[in-house]
This record gives sequence, C-alpha cells and structure tokens, in this order.
Amino acid sequence: MKKHFGYILITYIVMQLSSIVGIPLLLKIGVDALGQPEDTVKSVVPGYWLIISFTLTLLVVWGILRKSETSTGLERSAPMNAGSSIVWAVVGIFMAFIAQSVAIQVEYALGIEMGSENTQMIISIIEKVPLSMMVAAIIGPILEEIVFRKIIFGVLYEKMNFFFAALISSVIFALAHFEPVHVILYSAMGFTFAFLYVKTKRILVPIFAHVAMNTTVVLMQSIYKDEIEKMINEAEQIQGFIGGLFL
Repeated sequence: MKKHFGYILITYIVMQLSSIVGIPLLLKIGVDALGQPEDTVKSVVPGYWLIISFTLTLLVVWGILRKSETSTGLERSAPMNAGSSIVWAVVGIFMAFIAQSVAIQVEYALGIEMGSENTQMIISIIEKVPLSMMVAAIIGPILEEIVFRKIIFGVLYEKMNFFFAALISSVIFALAHFEPVHVILYSAMGFTFAFLYVKTKRILVPIFAHVAMNTTVVLMQSIYKDEIEKMINEAEQIQGFIGGLFL
C-alpha cells in the first residue's frame, strides 16, 4: 500500500474515534460560550461535531491526495471516456437502489429486522442540526468512496479477483458503520460501487452514485419519516404473521 493511502486511513480512523474527545470538548465550549444549560446544548453538539470532524477530514484527505501520486492499479489503466462515465454514474444510481432492494428482501427472508439504527441516528441528528445533512448526503459518501473503494478495494483488487476484493472491502464497510447485522445490505452497496469503479476506472463515478443515493434516502427519511416507520412496522407485522404460519 502506498504511504499516502496509509495516512488517509489513519486520518479516517482518527475521525471515527474523535467524538470520544471532541463531543465533550465541544459541549464544554458551547456551555461556557453560550451560557446555556448543558441539556440544551447537549442535544445539538453531536450534529455540530459531525460537521466539524467530517469537513476537516475531507480537507485533510483532499490535501494528501493533491500532494501525492493518486493513481491506483485501476486508474493507471485507461479510464472510460467522460461521456460514458457520466452515463454509468446515472445508471449506477438505479443499480444501487436495485441492489439495496434485493439485499433488504434477502435480509427480510432471513428474519433480520428492517431499518437501520445508523440511519435513524443520523436522521435524529439532522432534525436537531439541519446543516449536518451535508455530511450524510455529500461529505460522508465522498470520504467512504475514497477510503473503501479507492484505497481498500483498490489495493485488494491488485492482489485478488473482483469478488473477494469487493467482499472483504464491503464487510469492512459494514463494520465501519457498526452494523454487522446488515452486512448483506452493505455488501450489496459495496459490490455495486466497486463494480462502477472497476467498469469506469474513475472514482468519481461511484462517488456520484453514492452521493445521489444518500441524498435521496436522507430527504425521503426526513420528509416522510412517519410514513416510512409505519410501512416498516406493517412489514414486520406481516413477517411475524407469515413466520407464525410456518413455525
């Protein structure tokens, strides 16, 4: 692995762990600066720390990539032309949603509860700090594609075939979201974005598809939250009924 890739991975890991120190520190600064009760400030601190930590990380990662040789084995070969890449970026959005739908049905059949705790937590943060939507919809997907597709998948793909490289990077992707129960769902996403990367040899293509998908999901979850929760509850009730019939 190239040295600057290691720096990016370390930066990303530090960001993931930074809330342990960052949130209490920001809480103290907020209480002292605003003169507000701790309970009042506490509810918005995670959202603001999310914005600060992800934005700083993206700037650091961008700086590292600018100063380093960024080509992986994939990108050293001829990338797809711009026009075709744009087409695949748009097609990739539909591929991602189809892969997600299939994965949800597979998890459903295996008795895995529908809905993502990680997504619900993010939506809760967005409700308190609307600006944090930029992290979930744009900054987060950009960082994830650089880390999990460009670096982790890209390095693995130089040493093994597509299936195993995509599988390993997708499992790591799932673990990084602290939702191993949804490893099938994250793997479906990982395989889709890895395919787009291999097909076009342009990391911007899976970035675009990932950003578009996350933006759609965040907006839908924010605007139609109650309706979605009702649909999930009804689906779980049906699942329990069907399960009861066959037990």
